[in-house]
Amino acid sequence: MKLPSDHIEQDAARKVYETAQIPIGTLVERVRHVVQCTFNGRRVVIFSGGAAQSDEVVLEQIRAIDQGGGFGSIIGRNSFQRPRPEALRLFHSIMDIYSGAVPAHPALV
Repeated sequence: MKLPSDHIEQDAARKVYETAQIPIGTLVERVRHVVQCTFNGRRVVIFSGGAAQSDEVVLEQIRAIDQGGGFGSIIGRNSFQRPRPEALRLFHSIMDIYSGAVPAHPALV
């Protein structure tokens, strides 16, 4: 699925989120909520990619997916539209995040 935004279109749905105080202020919180909605994480959630973006934006999204309990992301456009050395560097950074080899907080990476 696409990474969720904090925009809730329907008034009835917004009311439920507000009444239940479901946190959706950050991307990590939204990913966590999506995973929780899949039978409390008993289903695999893979997030789809989007338009080509900078390495930092892609890595920020990967960190949020990892911290929120997501199972991974599709990064085709964000890897195959880069020169091979840049794509490999991005792949290694992504693998480091998912493997826990680097701290999750961007300021520590």
